[in-house]
Amino acid sequence: MKHVVLLLPTTSYRNDDFLVAAKELQVEVISIANYCRRLAPLWGMNSMQSVPFDQPELSLNRVLKALKSQPDAVLAVDDLGLDLAAQLRQHLGLAGNSPLAVRLTRDKLAFRRMLQGAGLNCPEFIHLSSDEKIESLPLPLRFPVVVKARQLSASRGVIRADTQPAYEQAVRWVRGIQAKADRDGAALGLVVEHFIPGREYALEGLLQDGRLRVLALIDKPDPMDGPYFEESLYLTPSSLTQREQDEIAQAVQRACTLAGLESGPVHAEMRVNAHGVWLLEIAARSIGGLCGRMLRPALGMSLEELILRDALDLPLPEVKLFGANGVMMIPIPGHGIYQKVHGLAEAQRVAGISDIQITAAPGQLIAAPPEGSSYLGFIFAHGPTPGDVECSLRQAHRLLEFDIQADIAVSEARV
Repeated sequence: MKHVVLLLPTTSYRNDDFLVAAKELQVEVISIANYCRRLAPLWGMNSMQSVPFDQPELSLNRVLKALKSQPDAVLAVDDLGLDLAAQLRQHLGLAGNSPLAVRLTRDKLAFRRMLQGAGLNCPEFIHLSSDEKIESLPLPLRFPVVVKARQLSASRGVIRADTQPAYEQAVRWVRGIQAKADRDGAALGLVVEHFIPGREYALEGLLQDGRLRVLALIDKPDPMDGPYFEESLYLTPSSLTQREQDEIAQAVQRACTLAGLESGPVHAEMRVNAHGVWLLEIAARSIGGLCGRMLRPALGMSLEELILRDALDLPLPEVKLFGANGVMMIPIPGHGIYQKVHGLAEAQRVAGISDIQITAAPGQLIAAPPEGSSYLGFIFAHGPTPGDVECSLRQAHRLLEFDIQADIAVSEARV
């Protein structure tokens, strides 16, 4: 029986999908989560199964000492475990991307410098250190600009600013978000870059011996112009011409080669305008949330099963496109406490809707971007064309009504 180490972040939507895929493949899973080590026994987990993913050097030795046998693969489910997974594979002599390549693609500043050095399309940008003053926009930048935290994902800590007051507010806000979300936030500083106009797309792929295999090119029909960049609709197949799709794939392939990424899933985000393809980021992981479920009809299996098959050198399916598929990441309207949803049954009956998953739990504190990184849930649809799928998704969403209680500030709470 094959053995795989899975790094399961406590906040990931995808843990169950990976565990189900492993069971279907009859693969034994060694689960490691980023729970508190002292509290883990209360949840039936031993200390090896609970390590801090954001301290990979500390966690590495703990996991290596606790492993009783050599696993066949090590996989991180989401961003948080990528560094640790890469270091584990390196020490265990397993195939996979190097820690250096993973760190380069996780760091927005390092990624921008790589693109610039290679002559790929790259906006003007600066590194704004944590102690640098913000009385004026540093040269050579010009408005509009986008202020970004260096290592956060899902549009968290990303704000567009069109004026000097908006820029100063964005820097202060993103610094606060990064300080709370990243252990090393104060030392990282921020990236400030010129806003790239154009439509936004995503590429889902698989690297095999350094060569990119495109699984899907995804359209984002909603304008992504800010000031915040919450993603909502994904549609496939893409409406772009084959030439434009080839240009995107070539840009992603070149960037992966430059970064040193060689194997496993890859998720890329980009903008396309009259000047070509502008890569926003490349991650050495698959698409986040439950969005990968939209690809199941084309793959003939779950995306998680495909990733496990690739890691374990098992046969892979051919992508067979028929019809169109899409997902809506149900946006969060504001900060508050989620209570319940109305209209779910009606939304599920909309033509073309294949599934609706409400992932927010009653009593859960929620926040929209740029502070939040989660969604209320996911709506899935299938239809003859991307336009039909988009209509189904939007209609179902209009039928959903969410009860969200306004969050009560501590100073206002009564004893």
